Amino acid sequence: MKICITSQGDKLESMLDPRFGRCSYFIVVDTETMKNEAIENSSTEASGGAGIKSAQLMAEKGVKKVLTGNCGPNAFQTLKAANIEVITGLSGNIKDILMRYLNGELKNADEKPSVESHSGMKKGV
Repeated sequence: MKICITSQGDKLESMLDPRFGRCSYFIVVDTETMKNEAIENSSTEASGGAGIKSAQLMAEKGVKKVLTGNCGPNAFQTLKAANIEVITGLSGNIKDILMRYLNGELKNADEKPSVESHSGMKKGV
């Protein structure tokens, strides 16, 4: 299964980016082979629609689960429509988050977004 972890950098040693739609990178990991791909997010500076575009990219990449800090309503709705589960409230190193996920320590988000619309437009949120 493919999962995505939002990241501030393009390596597994990078720190999680707390924003889904405007994260710097998406680290996509195939949990069966442990192969990973870093995808630079082209929506980081978008004036609008970043969450939807990011969610659509995850669907195109075959991702089944997103691990992030926060997810806004438009992205959350788009991910849910694509049958992609979301885990929010995370922070720390990508490699550590991946290990916690593989060990079954992370739970899916409530059936609602974790932040309000456009909250990711502010750096550090």
